[in-house]
Amino acid sequence: MDFFNKETKTALQAKEAALALAFAPIAFQATRALRDMGILQAVSDSRSNGITIEEILEKVTLSRYAVRVLLEAGLGMDLVIVNDKKYTLTKTGYFILHDQLTRINMDFTQDICYKGMYHLQESLREGKPAGLKELGPWDTIYPGLPLLSPEVGKSWFDFDHYYSDLAFPQALPIVFENKPRKLLDIGGNTGKWTLACTAYDPEVQVTLFDLPGEIALAQQKMVEAGVSDRVSFHTANILDESLPFPKDFDAIWMSQFLDCFSEAEIVSILKRCREALTANGTIYILEPFWNRQVFKSAAFCLQQTSLYFTAMANGNSQMYHTDDFFKCIQDAGLQIVAENDQMGLSYTLLKCKKA
Repeated sequence: MDFFNKETKTALQAKEAALALAFAPIAFQATRALRDMGILQAVSDSRSNGITIEEILEKVTLSRYAVRVLLEAGLGMDLVIVNDKKYTLTKTGYFILHDQLTRINMDFTQDICYKGMYHLQESLREGKPAGLKELGPWDTIYPGLPLLSPEVGKSWFDFDHYYSDLAFPQALPIVFENKPRKLLDIGGNTGKWTLACTAYDPEVQVTLFDLPGEIALAQQKMVEAGVSDRVSFHTANILDESLPFPKDFDAIWMSQFLDCFSEAEIVSILKRCREALTANGTIYILEPFWNRQVFKSAAFCLQQTSLYFTAMANGNSQMYHTDDFFKCIQDAGLQIVAENDQMGLSYTLLKCKKA
């Protein structure tokens, strides 16, 4: 990947990019307003014929002034174009309105990150998620997830699940290649991977390891799916090193989990995972590494998501580069025996054994 090793813009393009960043928060909110207040939809419905402000006013409950200032902002952001006073949607405008990935990212940024990012510099200085107070009175975001309002919680879970869930169908045959009998799902959240495992192999026994709030949600899911007899639960704060992991697992699974921790914490977790394995057990780690992305936009999204961890989640973790992450694996007494970069939406699946 050579997206970031050379200058690609002319001086004029660079200044344009700098000015776009200077107004980025305003442009973001204007884009949301165009999307959520029905203006982009009205323009989209007009197809290639275009639509006037007067015609848009018949479709939305806004003043002419409100529609005009938003459309003019949309011109500058390349969301719409105008000819003969008729507006049509650009390709960028189409993706803002219709692309699921873009919508999920935008809702996550608004509902989870936007207010808290005002405190980013404080977070960087203190090593704590100073912006989290905009959501609730927690030390990290994770105990608060079950307590978020339904709308805000949906934005977080949609963002968290969309990326990793796409990789599950590809990962299952790899994890079950040697038919593990006991599997530990660490950071199992609402239990999606556990449910996928119990559906894939009718004999596997799964232990789901997470915080109390997440465990409560997952337990109900297991009952509803009729697999509660094959799923057990381990409730603990994984950062409490005094609490041992359950033992003798053939496989341990962590999906988009270790990026929630600092490098020292990752090493501590992996050392305890190592002790929880059988002699020939395997640790499977599913992560999106920003330096393994096929598209520059994907790397950009991951790099910016790192700052969510800084200001909102815990203050000390990120979406990692493989150089930093792989060193944690080595320092924990493990070795990577296989890598697969073709998981879902540019995820990497690591297969690790005791060194």
